[in-house]
Amino acid sequence: MRSAVAPRFLNVAKPGSARLSKRWSRAVAASVAVASSLALPAASPAPVAAKTLWLCNPVTLRSDPCRPPTSTLVLDPSGQRQRIEHPQRPRHPQFDCFYIYPTVSDFPGPQAPLRIFPEQRSIAEYQAARFSLACRVFAPVYRQLTLRGITVDAGKVTPEMREQAYGDVRAAFLDYLRRYNRGRRGVVLIGHSQGTFTLRRLLRAEVDGRPTRRRLLVSALLIGGNVLVRQGSDRGGDFRHLRVCTSPRQTGCVIAYSTYGERPPADAVFGNPRVSFGLPLPPGPVEVACTNPANLQPGGKGLLTPIYPSQAFARGTTIGALTEQLGTPRVERPGAFWLKAPRSYTAGCVRANGAHVLLVSPRRGAPPLKPVPNASWGLHLADVNIALGNLVELVERQAATWRAQRRR
Repeated sequence: MRSAVAPRFLNVAKPGSARLSKRWSRAVAASVAVASSLALPAASPAPVAAKTLWLCNPVTLRSDPCRPPTSTLVLDPSGQRQRIEHPQRPRHPQFDCFYIYPTVSDFPGPQAPLRIFPEQRSIAEYQAARFSLACRVFAPVYRQLTLRGITVDAGKVTPEMREQAYGDVRAAFLDYLRRYNRGRRGVVLIGHSQGTFTLRRLLRAEVDGRPTRRRLLVSALLIGGNVLVRQGSDRGGDFRHLRVCTSPRQTGCVIAYSTYGERPPADAVFGNPRVSFGLPLPPGPVEVACTNPANLQPGGKGLLTPIYPSQAFARGTTIGALTEQLGTPRVERPGAFWLKAPRSYTAGCVRANGAHVLLVSPRRGAPPLKPVPNASWGLHLADVNIALGNLVELVERQAATWRAQRRR
């Protein structure tokens, strides 16, 4: 088993305040990815989980953060107003999405409880809610390791806590399959950062080796989580059967990338196969997968359509403080829930300094985004939203192909 380097954590300045303390700056840096203490072998016994608490569930909840208003202010790349759109959410969506959020919990302890806090609602609105224009969005609450659990309280984290975090997600997925899918509906798995690391384990253990479940998979969006493939290949590495997507007509495949606004440095945290956050590296030469959501053809270039909520992330939270530093657009009195700036960034996968990342560049006056907390982390906090328009359109096309294949 090969070893991997761990990311270094640097101080981060909070807008409008003194420099964050060392303790919290490390928590900020670690909050956007899974620490090594989260990784466990996929072959470990199935953990015991609590009853599923749903953050988003269109069947049992009258309202949830994954179904906000759909009104959308369309901007040109430079941020000038164009028009307001009112896309319609389908009355009977034809496929499902299962979303696992990244580390966002500011709970004062090493492990988040099974409760819903403002930061979970905000991240669901930011990353998952737009998919409700295409699919039914299910998102469970799980007892993730908190910011403190990854850093200052890491010594208090027990193996049982780690298993509970994964066990909650596993139990929720099996609950979803049994109650709401019943072997009939296509499903897209969506994760970012800690969510992606958790889904990598879930896919290996519960989907990759099970043909019946693989046939339900429309695709898996495993974003910002260093998914591994054999070097120069679309398969191998993390999964035996699941390939990287190379066409929007392909189903049962994986879309994975991490964004940088400039070529990644030698100490890049994402796109770097040597930074595994404790997950074991497979044998043989491997690299981190990079799929361009604007053009899935290997080496293809494309234009990204960012979509963001018009309101800021939950105030008083660590992630809220970080997102204010990104440089994403804010509009006074937008008159709409969403901001959308079509074709504002060019994107293409590049290899540099041992990393394989999605390099994005602003066009036609679009704002250059800032790496947070530093250059080694790139645009990690913007991974999902900078391409959200592309991702929603992409899974719609894949789901249409999946349904056509099922009718044959």
